[in-house]
Amino acid sequence: MRKYNSKDAYNFYKKFIYNEEKQSLFKQHNLPIAGSIPSIDWELFGAILTGDDHKTRYGSDLEHHEIKSSVGVSSFEYQYHLHGGIQKLADDMKVDHIFISYSPDYKNIEVRMIEGAALKEKFESWLPGLKANYEGANRKQRYRRSIAYGIVKRIGKTIMKVEGGELTGLLE
Repeated sequence: MRKYNSKDAYNFYKKFIYNEEKQSLFKQHNLPIAGSIPSIDWELFGAILTGDDHKTRYGSDLEHHEIKSSVGVSSFEYQYHLHGGIQKLADDMKVDHIFISYSPDYKNIEVRMIEGAALKEKFESWLPGLKANYEGANRKQRYRRSIAYGIVKRIGKTIMKVEGGELTGLLE
């Protein structure tokens, strides 16, 4: 069984993601809270949670994990770029995937993990479209696909849960 650093990740969440002082300033100046957390913060959260480090080459976010986040029950988007997209898709079949679902105010988050092998069939189904996207006169720079929240909820293993800003569940 994997060991997760849930308490350390929660401490990061409280200080940098669900920062009540910062949220108060957003409200005071009539600015939206939703969308105020950049993806790199979620990657750092995932790195702390898993104990994994950033990958030094193009591919998954971390050496052994891909980090995905989305608001509510939205799907999780994957982007594959013209240069390196095929290698990234191959990486996605091997690494574990951390999915973070959060409420618009960041008070609630659910973190699930799915092994890359469990998603391999889905990723393989994207390969023909990825290759076709980069060929011909109308080739594009990016190929986008997503994994539905329902799939993540059904086959993902919940490793951490925060409700109302408080840690309510964790797998250690």
